[in-house]
Amino acid sequence: MPESVVDINQLRFAYSGTPFELKLDHFEIRDGERVALIGPSGCGKSTLLDLIAGIREPNEGSVETAGRTMGSMSMAQRRTLRLESIGFVFQEFRLLEYLTVLDSILLPIRLAGQSVDRALRERTQTLASRAGIAHLLKRRPARLSQGERQRAAICRALIGTPSLVLADEPTGNLDPMTGNAVLDLLFDEVNKAGATLLLVTHQHEILPRFDRVVDLGEANESAGNESGVSR
Repeated sequence: MPESVVDINQLRFAYSGTPFELKLDHFEIRDGERVALIGPSGCGKSTLLDLIAGIREPNEGSVETAGRTMGSMSMAQRRTLRLESIGFVFQEFRLLEYLTVLDSILLPIRLAGQSVDRALRERTQTLASRAGIAHLLKRRPARLSQGERQRAAICRALIGTPSLVLADEPTGNLDPMTGNAVLDLLFDEVNKAGATLLLVTHQHEILPRFDRVVDLGEANESAGNESGVSR
């Protein structure tokens, strides 16, 4: 049976000064799974991705990612884990305005202290071509549309061939044709690397492409009622 890439137990997380609270008694993703995360706005989907990546820390419970318990790691160790093992497509892109698209895509490689060799530049070109932004590599974010920024962020997440890809609404700013092409790119890269994918989406028409669908709204509600995760 495949090992757990994500293993969460008795999780409780709240933002100070707000009524929001995320509760999960148990949430697990197995190695190589492709999981879609759905649920109403505000139920904690983006927060859950942040907790899995170690960007945020739970108030209670444990979060284990890629065999590492986040609560036992320093901020620097969690950052290294993200750079080495996790590709994160943020909902708000987080592209640095002073970097070109090319440098934005290669940023995780440089932050990890690796040299950018010919193979990595060729991989950047291939990813950008498949995402439809190869002609934009010299541009900065201010000269990109929302959809173009989104595709640059996806290429950045994939450049290091991560073992876990966390994608927060990666097709939310794309037209259906481009969105399907980007999903093809994500799935192809995940399949080639034997990686695991957790993708947040409101687009229910793409759900058949996944091994499993988790409704976080239902899971959070059932945890609050102490009846366990329902899906």
